[in-house]
Amino acid sequence: MSPAPDPGPRRRPATAGETTAENPWPVRLLAAKMDAYIAKMPWTWVEGQVVQVNDRPGASVVFLTLRDADTDMSLPVTIHRRVIARLREVLPDGLTHGTRVVAHARPEFFAKRGSLSLAVDDLRPVGVGELLARLEHLKRVLAAEGLFDVGRKRPLPFLPRVVGLVCGRASAAERDVVDNARARWPGVRFEIREVAVQGPNAVVEVADALAELDALAEVDVVVVARGGGSVEDLLPFSNEALLRAVAAARTPVVSAIGHEVDSPLLDLVADVRASTPTDAARLVVPDVAEELNGVEALRARARRGIGTRVERESAALAALRSRPVLAAPHVLLDVREQEVGAARARGRDGLHRRIERAGVEVGHLRAQVRALSPLSTLRRGYAVVQGPAGLVHDPAAVPAGARLRIRVAEGALIAVAEGAEAVAGRGGGAG
Repeated sequence: MSPAPDPGPRRRPATAGETTAENPWPVRLLAAKMDAYIAKMPWTWVEGQVVQVNDRPGASVVFLTLRDADTDMSLPVTIHRRVIARLREVLPDGLTHGTRVVAHARPEFFAKRGSLSLAVDDLRPVGVGELLARLEHLKRVLAAEGLFDVGRKRPLPFLPRVVGLVCGRASAAERDVVDNARARWPGVRFEIREVAVQGPNAVVEVADALAELDALAEVDVVVVARGGGSVEDLLPFSNEALLRAVAAARTPVVSAIGHEVDSPLLDLVADVRASTPTDAARLVVPDVAEELNGVEALRARARRGIGTRVERESAALAALRSRPVLAAPHVLLDVREQEVGAARARGRDGLHRRIERAGVEVGHLRAQVRALSPLSTLRRGYAVVQGPAGLVHDPAAVPAGARLRIRVAEGALIAVAEGAEAVAGRGGGAG
């Protein structure tokens, strides 16, 4: 069997997208392409904080680390010693940890080590005046967004279940807050987060601690405390990222930074500003002695009020009882009894008179009826004759032999009609 033909030298992919597991780039090629790509980047002005300085005696290059002022990002920097020497004119102590600087830099990739750093040919410190100007500009921006508005400030709870405290490690500010708060209310509970409150790590650590405490349901208020310091020392508490984190917190935040004269922007964004950490302890918990005195004063005032009310009502009751209507309550009933008796007597007399008058009227009417009654006529000798057909007015209308009823004053008689002619023949009258 003959051997396979030699395919010859393998062609390298021209771009990274053309590489495969069977036809990859060697490390040297990738490093060379990265070096060529990064070398095209222009010089850039960049701002940050110095966190590490490696100045070896006799070396012409100084190594340092430049860190972002807001987030946990950093880049290594190489700078010629002569550039560092020029800084002595404005920074007598040279570059120190936390110094804010602006550097004219360009990225450099070292292919042999596979590392990236910034080559700096000019380095300028950020002066206090420029920092204050930036803070003033940030202040105007945040004010325009409403982060300082009083309407968005949340009130502090009267007695928080747990007080969150963000402070420096083993700091005097922590002792001031904790000791004074427990002196005012011994049962107060704390959740303490010790962080860096100065330097390049301060913003990130304070913001993380605030977020952690804000997520705890039992924490009702968070105190951010730090002792006094220079403008540069307090810069983290005017950082925009930290200020927006405080504004977004659901828990009320108390700013207790520095002394009365210090005024970081955190004081304006926080819900309550404390002039000192000691003042923060006074704001977040009540004084148990003052509260007990207040309760006792209220109880005494309540007792006095109730006593006064009872005395006033007792006096009013005694005045009511001394009135005749209550001293001799039957008097009113006696008067009413007399009035009822008199009314009954008047009613009885009136009824009797009315009956008498009615009796007289009835007598008169009876006499009138009697005078008009047929009985009176009958008593004068007249009679009423009734035949089979009723009253007899004409004798000729009564047949002979008909039974007649003759009514007289004292009774009635029964008779038999003999006929009108017979009666007439006997010389009888018309009756």
